Amino acid sequence: MSFSGKYQLESQENFEPFMKAIGLPDELIQKGKDIKSISEIEESGNNFKVTVTTGSKVLVNTFTIGQEADLETVTGDKIKTVVQRDGNKLKVSLKGIESVTELVDGNTIVNTMTLGGIVYKRTSKRM
Repeated sequence: MSFSGKYQLESQENFEPFMKAIGLPDELIQKGKDIKSISEIEESGNNFKVTVTTGSKVLVNTFTIGQEADLETVTGDKIKTVVQRDGNKLKVSLKGIESVTELVDGNTIVNTMTLGGIVYKRTSKRM
């Protein structure tokens, strides 16, 4: 299955506690909690481009599976890391955050980010 496509956030769990834990300011948390972000994924072989648009904020990351890449986080930090693919899952570690993006079926992506005991889960549907 290909990750390629455009997805809109449908639901999320633990947004506020997770964003507080990673140091996002309260005013940005309040502004962002009800925005239905759009994720666009372009997959070509092992090369990926992921564009996430949340209101006026656009985050673009490009990477190749198994190779070191500079990925930008929600807080604006650039982290050198390696994205691994395990079947229909993309896995990456960013500053203590374990992130797994799973293509559950042809139309649903679930992204789970874990930091300590906080699990932030985002479910997005293909547009």
